[in-house]
Amino acid sequence: MSMFDQLSAFALLSGMSPTHIAVLSSAAKEVSFAAGDRLFHEGAPAKGCWLVQRGCVAVDAAVPGRGSVVVQTVGPGEVVGWSWLITPARWHFGAIAVAPTVAIELDTDQLKAFAEHDSSFGYPIAVALLTMVLDRLQTTRARLLDLYRNPADTPMSPL
Repeated sequence: MSMFDQLSAFALLSGMSPTHIAVLSSAAKEVSFAAGDRLFHEGAPAKGCWLVQRGCVAVDAAVPGRGSVVVQTVGPGEVVGWSWLITPARWHFGAIAVAPTVAIELDTDQLKAFAEHDSSFGYPIAVALLTMVLDRLQTTRARLLDLYRNPADTPMSPL
């Protein structure tokens, strides 16, 4: 399957025109990670963005006294890595493959150059990534509500 077809299959990119998918294809390559391979470290300069096709990636954070803690897992059809978009470009979390993983890696230096040259390309990329960030925030919110729920509280029974 061509890179164009692989990228077109990602729901996150469904709002992009075929012309922009073709441009995106020129900055994309397929990569593989073995279980235990680290994609990036928290605090390091942020470069790269991965669209997961198969496998699973854990997003982790360093927690004092607890070490590295998984805050989310990302699977097929999802994206890892958006910190490159915001200056200063540093990873806010880390990421590690927890199973053999195949992904499309996007060259974010090229993406930035394309977006600066053509805002009609940059806008859909920004919207797609912000959509993903909002989804992650909602997921995190739900997890925090569950984590900090009072165990003595019981769900209300229907009337």
